[in-house]
Amino acid sequence: MQSLASRWDTPELRATIYQFTVYFPGGVASVFLGIWLFENGIQAEQIGFINALPTLLLLILNVVVGRIADKADDWRTALIGLSIVSALVALPLFYVSEFWGILFVWALCASSNGLVPPVIDAATVRMTRRNGTDFGVIRAWATVGYVASAIIMGSALSTWGAEAFVYLYVAVVVARALLAFLLPRFRAPEPQLTVAAVTADQNAPSRLKDSLKLWFVLPLVAFALVNGGNAIMGGFASLLWHENGIGSYHIGPLLAVSAAAEAALMFGWRKFGGRFTARNMIMVSAIAGLVRFAIMAFSPPVWLLYVAQCLHALSFGLGYFGMVHFIANWTREENAAEAQGFSNMLTQAAAMVGLIVFGALMQPLGSFAFFYSVLACALAVVCVLISLKLKPPKSL
Repeated sequence: MQSLASRWDTPELRATIYQFTVYFPGGVASVFLGIWLFENGIQAEQIGFINALPTLLLLILNVVVGRIADKADDWRTALIGLSIVSALVALPLFYVSEFWGILFVWALCASSNGLVPPVIDAATVRMTRRNGTDFGVIRAWATVGYVASAIIMGSALSTWGAEAFVYLYVAVVVARALLAFLLPRFRAPEPQLTVAAVTADQNAPSRLKDSLKLWFVLPLVAFALVNGGNAIMGGFASLLWHENGIGSYHIGPLLAVSAAAEAALMFGWRKFGGRFTARNMIMVSAIAGLVRFAIMAFSPPVWLLYVAQCLHALSFGLGYFGMVHFIANWTREENAAEAQGFSNMLTQAAAMVGLIVFGALMQPLGSFAFFYSVLACALAVVCVLISLKLKPPKSL
């Protein structure tokens, strides 16, 4: 008879525990970074570059790291290494306080941190498809972790001020590195019949470069364009709200409510997710993003900010699921993390451009700079429509 501990000790539970910590660093940075930089004398345009440089590094590293992770004996090995590196490169934050030092150190922090999600998600979605378990619930706990960190960090900002940023950031990346050692093996030990029907196309090319047809790339570009607006929210929202007179006690909850809505969608995903094609999910996310950022552009009252933030469930959560399942449906396990890394590369490129442009527009236009994101979301809708025209979906 199995003990209670052995019944609970499953690969899914171990992956969930790690997923819970994946976005802790992002939660700390979303609340603190913009204000911490401003209090260190960094101007809006410089903040844009500080947020954008890591995306440039990720453009270079994402596909390479994904390819290395795919060739490792298991994705677990790559995740432990990435987690340790993320913790080590954060330590110099204690010793920088001017633009160039912060630019260099934060580039290492954010880029190493940004390499983690595509690998853990590619590994988890393959594991859950093989085992017949629910990827949505496991991935939702990453969002729950972000919600928890944003709420806690909002309180910490009110209590300790922005100077607590470095201590809190280092603490969470070190904790995540330690928990990485609990991760399970994600690959099947040998070819075997699966519990779940795997929908990935077995005739898909084994090399990523052979998959990069226009119909395949356009939905990934669409998600990247929409998520560029989400990156802008992470880089500038807390500072913009602070400058617009929104109380600091609202900043954490405003960030948390968006992630809470996203988590709710992910927890309920299995009940309705199969009714939509992956590309239709991405298109709905683009429409939701258009509405969300249009609301943000007009500096709405706090209650409407909370409503707009709830649209994050669609503009990111639904779009992310669409992107992950689109890749899983049309690629093979041999290049799963590499394909996810390619998508993340496009996302980081859109984020880098968005952060630089928004940083330049924020000074003269204020919140009207969000119309850049509105236009990006409109273009994303066009990208998905063209892809659907070139290659109709194979199934729901």
